[in-house]
Amino acid sequence: MKIALFLPNWIGDAVMATPAMRAIRRHFADAEIVGVMRPYVADVLAGSRLLQRAVLLGSGGGSRAREFATAWRLRREHFDLAILFPNSFRSGLLAWLTGAKRRVGFARDGRNWLLTDPVPAAPRREPRPVLDEYLRLAQAVGCTELSRTMELETTPEDEAILCRFWRQREPSLRSRRIVCLNPGGAYGAAKHWPSESFGELARRIACELSRTVLVLCGPAEQATARRIVQLADHPHVISLADTPPSIGLTKAAVRVCELLVTTDSGPRHFAPPFNVPVITLFGPTHIAWSETFYGRAVHMQQPVECGPCQKRVCPEGHHRCMRDLTVERVFEQVVAILAPGPARVSFRSSNDFPAAA
Repeated sequence: MKIALFLPNWIGDAVMATPAMRAIRRHFADAEIVGVMRPYVADVLAGSRLLQRAVLLGSGGGSRAREFATAWRLRREHFDLAILFPNSFRSGLLAWLTGAKRRVGFARDGRNWLLTDPVPAAPRREPRPVLDEYLRLAQAVGCTELSRTMELETTPEDEAILCRFWRQREPSLRSRRIVCLNPGGAYGAAKHWPSESFGELARRIACELSRTVLVLCGPAEQATARRIVQLADHPHVISLADTPPSIGLTKAAVRVCELLVTTDSGPRHFAPPFNVPVITLFGPTHIAWSETFYGRAVHMQQPVECGPCQKRVCPEGHHRCMRDLTVERVFEQVVAILAPGPARVSFRSSNDFPAAA
């Protein structure tokens, strides 16, 4: 049997798909499972044993000729089953063009006729955890061993790059425990916490808690990372901005840190697979959409009358949902997690996926 998994297009969603991928892997133990994904999603899943092979799609857009060439390449695979994690009409059309005998996905965007087994979709207005929705897809193909535990791996190459990064730094930086800050957010500016706030938080962690603070960044956040280091103005606050950026390096950095403080962006989901505590700063997005039920996560959100609005840019122009989230409040949570002695912060956890009614 040969199965195609059409994987999500967002970094965080790809991580949240791993519980469903694991369930599918276990249920179809003898099948060849092929991931159909964007190149950066392949970087997220590098090292994983959940897939035998990957077929890479274009990084975005692309000509019709290229898309049909991809469809033809997939058609020659002769898939028995295609499972669609994305909700788009485009993914449904691509799965249909592959000629897979059975095509399973959510009934959205007028694509029911492209699927052999459309799964009823929840109303868009009702926030439901993406992770649980992906597990519903696994249920739809017969999977019964369901868990919300996410999983990732790092590669030896990424670990070597991280080791080289630290060897090139002062010994005092390497001797301290590490707190990672992730200021990024491809979704839009509305998710961003001010650089000034990140800078002050970094300085306080370095000064008052004697940690090394490492500011993470992708290609689009390098200037922001440098700005945060400049604002912190402390020798134990550094960034990855001058190192060639890669998703694998970010995974490796998160894996060995003591705590991740992050906006609601893809790399926040790197913490749970490596059992790293994570504080996520939410602004315009509803927490329920990306709830992962991870037992070492703290969610922080400033209540505002206009939110959560789910907008990429603040429609009111004040961005209070992020600007009013104070450094003092966030630092208190950092201290509660890192302080020695009995736990001073309450974590919530539920890795058990509810059984089907």
